[in-house]
Amino acid sequence: MKKINLLFTLVALFIITSCGDKDTTKNLNLNLNGLEDLGSAYVYEGWIIVDGAPVSTGIFTVDGDGKLSVSSFEMEEDVLKSATKFVLSIEPKVDSDPAPSDTKILVGDFNGSSANVSIGTVGDFADASGKYILATPTNGMPSNENSGIWFLDLSSGSPVAGLNLPTLPAGWKYEGWVVIDGKPVTTGKFTAVDATDEADPFSGDMPLGMVNNGGFFPGEDFLNNAPSGLSFPTDIAGGTAVISIEPSPDNSDGPFTLKPLVHEIPSSATDHTTYTMEQNLNFPSGIVNR
Repeated sequence: MKKINLLFTLVALFIITSCGDKDTTKNLNLNLNGLEDLGSAYVYEGWIIVDGAPVSTGIFTVDGDGKLSVSSFEMEEDVLKSATKFVLSIEPKVDSDPAPSDTKILVGDFNGSSANVSIGTVGDFADASGKYILATPTNGMPSNENSGIWFLDLSSGSPVAGLNLPTLPAGWKYEGWVVIDGKPVTTGKFTAVDATDEADPFSGDMPLGMVNNGGFFPGEDFLNNAPSGLSFPTDIAGGTAVISIEPSPDNSDGPFTLKPLVHEIPSSATDHTTYTMEQNLNFPSGIVNR
């Protein structure tokens, strides 16, 4: 009888051990560079795609030095092995939606035990280019012309779109900026390079549809309602022109880390002269290991 009981005990232990093997876990490790602090209202959330469906790997924040608050996440091993892709999204800190947001910043396919991730879903910026002029068409007169910027190309004598940028997916918008005396000041968000942007907080009273000889382009005149510490009108020569890619909804009132086009405005810049921007493609990237 004792031998039979011992046999049953060994069989039971084998079954328990075998079942336990099915629930083994493994860590997903993130080695990501170039991410920025999202502030108090937003977080990053990782996802793996398993059988076409997203599975959350967990949330984390990033400090001012780019360090992740958590870089290793415990997952069920079988689920992790079945993943075909890793996605990193930006999510509200208080989030009632269990699915990923539209604002996906990094993505990469698993190849064996790792995935190289990049901003591929945001767009391909290899051919991005930009031109702009200084002018203040919304004051209706040729004065303070170095106090405005418009992202257009006037080199042919007639205004045409100055920006060559890919169409952004849902969850992202472009935004123009001028850094004036060290302070970034928005020129407005936009999604089309041949249309007016979404805001004109500093422009004059002339309707935007009448500026630039009837053309429609992103831009801003810095004539009114200057932010604290600045005075408008002002000469923006010597400042910096920037095109950024912003999360939508936006996490802050400053430029996001994705800035595909920049240009130091010459200190000797003259109005209605076309200037060319440079590419700035130092985007976040990294490796995800499973």
